[in-house]
Amino acid sequence: MNNKTVRTRFAPSPTGFLHVGSARTALFAFLAARKYGGQFVLRIEDTDKEREMEGAIGHIMESLRWLGISWDEGPNIDGPYAPYVQSSRLELYRTYAHRLVADGLAYQDPYTEEEVEAWRKQAEEEKRPFLFREHRPASHFKGAGQGTWDGRSALRFRVPHIKRYTWNDLVRGELTAGEEALDDFILLKADGYPTYNFCHVVDDIEMQITHVMRGEEFISSTPKFLSLYEALGVEPPLFATLPSILGAEGTKKLSKRDGAQDILEYRAQGYLPEAMVNFLALLGWNPGTEQEFFSMEELIEAFSIERIQRSGAQFNTEKLLFVNHHWMRELPDEEYLARARREGHLETTNEARLRKAIPLLKERASIFAEADEMLTGELSCLFLRAAPLREILLAKDPNDPAQHFTETTLKEVHGLITGLAEETSAEEIKTYLMAYADRNPKEQGGRGAILWPLRYALSGQERSPDPFMLIHILGKQESLLRIEEAIDILKE
Repeated sequence: MNNKTVRTRFAPSPTGFLHVGSARTALFAFLAARKYGGQFVLRIEDTDKEREMEGAIGHIMESLRWLGISWDEGPNIDGPYAPYVQSSRLELYRTYAHRLVADGLAYQDPYTEEEVEAWRKQAEEEKRPFLFREHRPASHFKGAGQGTWDGRSALRFRVPHIKRYTWNDLVRGELTAGEEALDDFILLKADGYPTYNFCHVVDDIEMQITHVMRGEEFISSTPKFLSLYEALGVEPPLFATLPSILGAEGTKKLSKRDGAQDILEYRAQGYLPEAMVNFLALLGWNPGTEQEFFSMEELIEAFSIERIQRSGAQFNTEKLLFVNHHWMRELPDEEYLARARREGHLETTNEARLRKAIPLLKERASIFAEADEMLTGELSCLFLRAAPLREILLAKDPNDPAQHFTETTLKEVHGLITGLAEETSAEEIKTYLMAYADRNPKEQGGRGAILWPLRYALSGQERSPDPFMLIHILGKQESLLRIEEAIDILKE
């Protein structure tokens, strides 16, 4: 990788919380650093103080930790290029600014906002792009070493060469843009804070960043960045432009309606970090194999920048649920419950039955929020006793309206369950009772005439787990009481 120690960075702005697109950028930068034996840097770009959101920095860091993305240097981890928060690096940006002024490559902006807006409006009326460079004050340039700046006014970059730039993107290949992208942009605002175009270049230079993972929206601005690198006499890092994440229809960028929500909202709903990382990695990266499920360790081993795709990647919620369901099934039962409880899920007063029901939840629920819904829906029978209806108990025996057959069946099953040991597995119960059910003649409804009334008697619901699992979870005594209640209803 260019014979350098690979150094990547994730540099979010705390103007909002961490969403899917930013999380994927962080993940790819992290994977590249780990894959190539380098360092991953977390840098907070907080120079837009007007739009900064309270608590956003902590939220971003918590989101990355939840995903298992650790950084080698950052706001809370000292490193050789500290500090890692831009608002604490203002003096550094001023040093670079003075250097550009001294080289005749930056100048104090002498114009008011009203003047600039008037020029912009005129350009719009003439249907041409507005370029500040056309209005640069020639009197400010008397040669290198003679520039002036009072340190209190806005400072603009003086583009030294209006030309076409061509660069190699590690994902997109050769890219080119030129004169239309170059202008005298602001370096430092009058309040002393740098613009993104300036400070991210300075920081990438100072922090020796070798590879920049970024979204395609930055392609059009790349000539500005390259012009600034050239003015500073520094070789730019390698760029890897990630594909867009598209919404459900695959035509537009992902929106909130398609699932572009705060990463920690996924955590609250009961998604697992293993699943989210697995899913994000496959949004625009192809392992080159048929493998679908990757742990973080497997991703680091398999990852390569060369296999990042150019075309947009579609965000598919069903796929995310599928991946999450896989990782939920992989959890040991105790860890499954612990993870759920950590986020406030699976609260119930009957702990013993819940623990026995975990295999059911792992099989049926894709996220912990769905598991919660099941405990109050189709699995509510595990915790609440619902009286069965007589006509439904008899529903599987339409040719024999008399109740004696179903009643007799339930009495016989009651006797069989009475003989069970207190702690019997669902599989053992199934083997035991199926031997009885299979002996029921076809003309008397076969095994269905045994299993249906038993399941309904136990659950009081037309949809429920199989009777063997119900008996296992409810326990011997509760199962017998429910069957007795059903027999009494048939006698009415």
